[in-house]
Amino acid sequence: MNSAQKTLSCVIPEHMMGQRLDYALTCLSDLSRSRIQALLKHGCVVQSNRTVSLRASTIVCVGDTFSIDLPDNRPMALIPEDIALDILHEDEYLLVVNKPPGMVVHPSHGHDTGTLVHALLHHCESLPGINGVERPGIVHRIDKDTSGSLVVAKTEATHHGLVTLFTQHDVDRQYIAWCRGVSRWNQKRIEQPIARHPQHRQKMAIVPTGKMAITDAIVERRFAQQFSRMRLTLYTGRTHQIRVHLAAEGMPILGDVGYARSFNPKKSLPEMTREALTGLQRQALHAEVLGFIHPITQEKVFCTAPLPDDLLQLNAALAQLLE
Repeated sequence: MNSAQKTLSCVIPEHMMGQRLDYALTCLSDLSRSRIQALLKHGCVVQSNRTVSLRASTIVCVGDTFSIDLPDNRPMALIPEDIALDILHEDEYLLVVNKPPGMVVHPSHGHDTGTLVHALLHHCESLPGINGVERPGIVHRIDKDTSGSLVVAKTEATHHGLVTLFTQHDVDRQYIAWCRGVSRWNQKRIEQPIARHPQHRQKMAIVPTGKMAITDAIVERRFAQQFSRMRLTLYTGRTHQIRVHLAAEGMPILGDVGYARSFNPKKSLPEMTREALTGLQRQALHAEVLGFIHPITQEKVFCTAPLPDDLLQLNAALAQLLE
């Protein structure tokens, strides 16, 4: 089946008898489930010889034939910008970039220029309007002030495959964080549900009725029993997950104005250390490792994003406490 066609035709096989329509069409096409649901909502999916209204939850039968009309992608309203990208891996299907701190992933209110999407539109000769005009090819995101690895799809089939990998937690995602405080443990699996903060809607919080979030935390280094460098592995991808989990453990990330109280370094600290701490302009969090099985070639992709200068300086300044 050619995903470049304007109309796709899908016939339900025997093994899909009794499945939901959105699930069945996702399996039979290169389209994501969210895209199928949107097409159903807009009446772009019809069943041969029938005029009944179709829903995502419609149960299919063997031999049912469906036509999917794919409207032309809306032209990109965004203007490509010549912004340098640190590319860790690239092929005809996807690329992995090392996002610098301070760069927003996709346009939003107050961020209509200088985003990663603007840079991608300039870098890629063609980037289909996957996932919406303002988020073409974006599979996941990291916060503006978090640096590190991020994968972007170049084709719809790749996007669908990557979304499946993230949904099934088949992606190796390792972060490094520098925190205030130390733990009594060296390694711990943090399992705490996260949801929107009940009072502060721009923040997330540990909420009993929230979605379960799982983070594996390892202490890589302690600095004079005052600070820690942690390695975090994500098994879920909740918003602000690492920041919320570490704050709940009493080890907020250095520089995190959202989830940590204001902090004045002790005057007894070496001058270099105090300057690095007071001069930190963002949370000290870096998405170092991103590994997965390529959804098209089935080859292993493993990327390690080098640390940016500000975190290298912070680590060197904290290391003085060990001397």
